[in-house]
Amino acid sequence: MFRQMFIIFSLWFILFAVVLFVGAGTLNWPRGWAFLLEMAVLSYAMGAWLAVHDPALLKSRLFVRLRSGPAPDRAFLPAALPVYFAWLVLMAFDARRFAWSHVPAAVSWLGAVFIALCMAISVAAFTYNSFAAPQLRIQTQREQHIITDGPYAVVRHPLYAGAIFFFLGAPLLLGSWWGLIMLPLGMAALAWRIGREEDMLRLAFPDYEHYAARVKFRLIPGLW
Repeated sequence: MFRQMFIIFSLWFILFAVVLFVGAGTLNWPRGWAFLLEMAVLSYAMGAWLAVHDPALLKSRLFVRLRSGPAPDRAFLPAALPVYFAWLVLMAFDARRFAWSHVPAAVSWLGAVFIALCMAISVAAFTYNSFAAPQLRIQTQREQHIITDGPYAVVRHPLYAGAIFFFLGAPLLLGSWWGLIMLPLGMAALAWRIGREEDMLRLAFPDYEHYAARVKFRLIPGLW
């Protein structure tokens, strides 16, 4: 599983690098390299940890089953990928090729902190939730149940909450104010998906209502 993770992650990062630096029009982009380096180090470390502690979860995240789950969600991941690539190109255009934005270096370091925080929240969620597959589906063969501990005792969807820090951190680290457009767009997409996911969970698990009554906030403590 470790070898498969390394190969798949490497192929993705090569693709991300091509998209970013073709968009930038140059390889001379220190912030672009810093972004890729941080993402690679954190992703490989998290993947290696999952390979040891929860290979079943790692497998579910490496090999996405796009035809499973509710029909509206089957188009979510295929649609999200080109949007993500377009976002990378926009940030490369903004921060490097055309230099529309100027993000101070200190703010870029804050972006790196936000990305690390996103990854830390993901690890915390994976520690408690072995059923956190990318696609919406009930894993009956693995006796899936409602997770109520750890970060799931704070918000009902901690992985999505962590993504907010990524939507903030990536543009700041790359140096693109225009990249922050993904924050409201991404949160709207997450809100839509949360609705689909909770509908599925309520149908599958009668005790989900009790959990939702106890943990009132879906994404942001004190807000929603």
